[in-house]
Amino acid sequence: MSIPAFGLGTFRLKDQVVIDVVRTALELGYRTVDTAQIYGNEAEIGQAIADSQVPRDELFITTKIWVDNFAADKLIPSLRESLAKLRTDHVDLTLIHWPSPKNAVAVSEFMTALAEAKALGLTRQIGVSNFTIDLMQQAIAVVGAGEIATNQIELHPYLQNRKVAEFARSQGIQVTSYMTLAYGKVINDPVIAAIAARHQATTAQVTLAWAMQLGYAVIPSSTRRDNLASNLAAVGLRLSDADMAEIAALDRGERLTSPASVAPHWD
Repeated sequence: MSIPAFGLGTFRLKDQVVIDVVRTALELGYRTVDTAQIYGNEAEIGQAIADSQVPRDELFITTKIWVDNFAADKLIPSLRESLAKLRTDHVDLTLIHWPSPKNAVAVSEFMTALAEAKALGLTRQIGVSNFTIDLMQQAIAVVGAGEIATNQIELHPYLQNRKVAEFARSQGIQVTSYMTLAYGKVINDPVIAAIAARHQATTAQVTLAWAMQLGYAVIPSSTRRDNLASNLAAVGLRLSDADMAEIAALDRGERLTSPASVAPHWD
């Protein structure tokens, strides 16, 4: 993997809450933190990281460019602002957060600017998020598949997004699964509960292990220390082929995130 298999997501976490969560996660051994310009928490995450005194070279920090900053004259300045908030001279991964609404900014424009940000050393790797197969093909045409580290997409047992994941894999593009626990909906799934019982694990651990075993990176979040610790333990859980097949059968195409203002025409 060009990106870590397991990290901390920070969507919807703000102010003192996100400071406490990041601080706790780093204490527990997390070293990957995922944020975004639109989350409004980059400065707090930067503070928590600085307070932790974890060396920068041990960390993997991801941020995402919001749609308002896609234009060639805005993308790099906005990333520099993110770096200032995060108190670092570079991030490890920068993503295009959503496709440009109504194609207001062409894929060629923002991918070229993103590649320039990498060339300037502002980000070690670049990638995309919420991209369909067509949009990935357009991005590949601009920078090459080898330059796209990941496509971060909604992916969980109820939405396994196989077409997009398989295309990404065919191009050597890592898939990052967000909302892997489906906003907690899978926690009470009876099939996953039975698998968890067999492994003396939690349903969250089983679900995260399932995604990682398929080769996806995961970025779960929680505000509770015990859940943060428990989620991290999923890294060591190995499921059987039968377990994996049972979870594969849970796919029902249930998409939970599709904001009308930015969502593309999904595959």
